[in-house]
Amino acid sequence: MMAAELEIAPGVDGPRVDPAVLDALLRGWLLGYRSTATRLAYGDALGLHRPWVRELSGEAVPPAGRRPPVRLGRYRDLAWFRWCDRQGLHPFAATSTEVKRWQAELAAAGMPKSTRAHRLAAVGEFYRHLVGQGVLGANPAAFDRRGLGLGTAGDTSRTVVLTVEQVDALAAAASRARRGVSPLMGLRAQAVVALFTLGLRVGELAALRRGDLHVTRGRRALRVTGKGDKARVVYLSRTAERVLEDYLAERDRCAGAAVPARVGRVSAHDAPLVATGRGTHLNPRDVWAMLRRLARAAGPELADVTDRMTPHALRHFYVTAAAELGADMTHVQADVGHASVDTTNRVYNRAARHPDRSAVDVVDRALVAARARRAAAGPAVGALEEVRGRLRDAEPLTRLAAVQRLEHLVADHPDLVARAVEVLDAVVAGEDQPVVAEAARLARDRLAG
Repeated sequence: MMAAELEIAPGVDGPRVDPAVLDALLRGWLLGYRSTATRLAYGDALGLHRPWVRELSGEAVPPAGRRPPVRLGRYRDLAWFRWCDRQGLHPFAATSTEVKRWQAELAAAGMPKSTRAHRLAAVGEFYRHLVGQGVLGANPAAFDRRGLGLGTAGDTSRTVVLTVEQVDALAAAASRARRGVSPLMGLRAQAVVALFTLGLRVGELAALRRGDLHVTRGRRALRVTGKGDKARVVYLSRTAERVLEDYLAERDRCAGAAVPARVGRVSAHDAPLVATGRGTHLNPRDVWAMLRRLARAAGPELADVTDRMTPHALRHFYVTAAAELGADMTHVQADVGHASVDTTNRVYNRAARHPDRSAVDVVDRALVAARARRAAAGPAVGALEEVRGRLRDAEPLTRLAAVQRLEHLVADHPDLVARAVEVLDAVVAGEDQPVVAEAARLARDRLAG
């Protein structure tokens, strides 16, 4: 498959470009970036197929008929090549006027300004490469961008600020057995949540390989490649280390794999650290969807933030929690790979930081304390969660019995009234069986009254 076959339809107005030439230009441009995450992000901005971009990194891509379903991004059809195709415009014939029109459509579609700025930067880098290769005489994306309103200085972040209790509730939801979810996939969900509590970006997590897991200065850590291909060391918290080991052990058991890899198999070091069921790297969009599912399953603690649960929210949690708990911000900046990490690396003589210079333990201790508070609430909370699970059962009789069980539980534990009323409110609002809905309404009224 060649890149020219992906998005630029034949017959659009513009210069004649041999597909093989365009393919070579795109390959040469993307291979100028070492990070697979960067290549994928830039490819998404243009509208290239991800399997083709992954092949550039030497990743094995399953045949078309065996690939898992791809979760399409909300703004996929507004990628630059796709937009040009709808306009009947060849990308090589575009001017700054078309680029500005494209940006206006992105804004009208509700795309966040940070995403618009990233896409514009990616398109600009592609055209800069074409100019450098002598294909074009000028870069149509090189203009004064101040009028586009892409600056974020002074903006208030819309990222939800999660509490320690909310993140613990998310981790608890990942650890609960769910219908249709294998033990391996359950452990994978736990590993994803645990790794995000280290302050990773979603692209960084998805790009990790097993060879990135290592021991440095006596502590398990990850080699993470961040923005701008900048590498950093991220130490594992005790919780993340335990969960990741459980997941990898179960994955190897299910695959019958040995570490190091058996002869004829892909090297264990090159395999994804966290993988799909087919053994390939996770799609960041699927990670977003996984977190939303877990947030919905977490119950009342996350009910108000379910629709805003994102990988960045967990990364934001790491920074804010560490700061509020008194961690040195220089260490936090190094942990998460902010721009000032270069200065931090010079201070530390570019050596791997000592574990004591990381905030992972500060944040992990807070999560462990929250878990202890949850356990101290007693078996009654666990019983309530069990009842909540029965209320999702496909059989109406099971749901009806669960409503009755909930009333009996609250009679023995009056401190659960508020939670029980929230559960019954959800049943009344979403139940499609009149008998069950009426029973839930009556029970709610009795408890609330």
